[in-house]
Amino acid sequence: MAEKGRHRLLLVEDSRSLARTYEQYLRDEPFEIVSVETGSEAMDELDRPFDVVLLDLRLPDMDGMEILERLNARETPPPVIVITAHGSINIAVEAMRLGAFDFLVKPFSAERLTFTVRNATERGLLAASAEADEDNPDSSGFADFIGNSTKMRAVYKTLRMAAPSKATVFVVGESGTGKELAASAVHNLSPRSNGAFVAINCAAIPKGLIESEIFGHVRGAFTGAVQDREGAAARAHGGTLFLDEICEMDMDLQSKLLRFVQTGSFERVGDGRTRHVDVRFVCATNQDPMEAVQAGRFREDLFYRLHVIPITLPPLREREKDILLIAETFLKHFAREERKKFRRFSPETAQAMLNHRWPGNIRELQNIIRSITVLFDGTEVTPDMLPPVFKVSPGGSADGSAHSIAPLGAEGADGTVTSAGVASWQREQDILPLDEVEREAIEAAIRICGGNIGRAAGFLGVSPSTIYRKKQVWDARDG
Repeated sequence: MAEKGRHRLLLVEDSRSLARTYEQYLRDEPFEIVSVETGSEAMDELDRPFDVVLLDLRLPDMDGMEILERLNARETPPPVIVITAHGSINIAVEAMRLGAFDFLVKPFSAERLTFTVRNATERGLLAASAEADEDNPDSSGFADFIGNSTKMRAVYKTLRMAAPSKATVFVVGESGTGKELAASAVHNLSPRSNGAFVAINCAAIPKGLIESEIFGHVRGAFTGAVQDREGAAARAHGGTLFLDEICEMDMDLQSKLLRFVQTGSFERVGDGRTRHVDVRFVCATNQDPMEAVQAGRFREDLFYRLHVIPITLPPLREREKDILLIAETFLKHFAREERKKFRRFSPETAQAMLNHRWPGNIRELQNIIRSITVLFDGTEVTPDMLPPVFKVSPGGSADGSAHSIAPLGAEGADGTVTSAGVASWQREQDILPLDEVEREAIEAAIRICGGNIGRAAGFLGVSPSTIYRKKQVWDARDG
């Protein structure tokens, strides 16, 4: 049993010299380290509780991925940090998708190891505390969220436990899943709730203005700067700064943000005087942040500074239990607002809504319900009131395959995406290689969705990371 105040760390590394090096790196940290050299020894040790696992993927008797999969199948797995060589970064990213907390690329520094292990330990402690915290099973939501599905209850627990600390929260989720609601919940439940909550959308502000928006400027700093202006950093002093779509931030500004996150100090544009503020950071993105790091769009060191308490918001299509609850809440609200009689959804309408893929998530659902209450009236929402993308079979029962916009593709067991256009093939000469069909389907979907990869991925039925990964391969091949 670990000493009071110490955490238990399992180190799985077949190289004794490297294991001793890592132990030296962590010698001043509050860890009881158990070292093993094989996968079978690791599985034996994991019958006992650990606060964090440091796992080399290449073991003499077992693939580290197998250990990760077994751990992830447990009800409350410990955070796992994967160790990999430079040539295996793609494997490490795949490990993250399988539930790993983070990964380290050999060789790494003592500072990098201790920083990552501290973050993983804090995440594990939050999860354990949240598991012990009893939620009300009859609750219909949390903070401004609506829904009580299993995945959302897990999100609520993490938000509740993370809020009192000053640790940075990193929220990942598709557009419309409620990332700003999560950031607002962290702020409102924290000791900083009396301070300001300042939100900046890094994707919505022109490149030339975003530095001024965050840090402020002095008069004459650039054309149009007719007076001094406080930026979001100063306005958030004593409160919370929410940086939405952080992966869209210009690389040059990312270096300045890194310094700000590390020191709490910054300079306004055109001003040489250094200012200091006390700010809690919450960041969000609709991209796979590891894909952005790997593609060189997001600084790795900044990512590790911000990625302390990660929270993943599930898309609405994975929250079937919540869809009608959210829809009914919106219906009642907008019916009162528009002075309409709506009270419920017909069974056929409800089934059509359950079968829709909701690529726009809660924002799409909200807009549809508002549109219905504006354009129609009655006590019940019927299928004919739904937008054309919802198609209900003539017999009145919902046809699950036709309720959403017809997908241009679907993800197969091997991760490929096949195009619906193959139905037009009539002759052998029409047949295209599968990778060309896949690329055509993905690029068409991105074009139709105005370049929004997250939205295109929703229609295609794949994760955004799948598209980013394939685009990277195509770009490299095209030269």
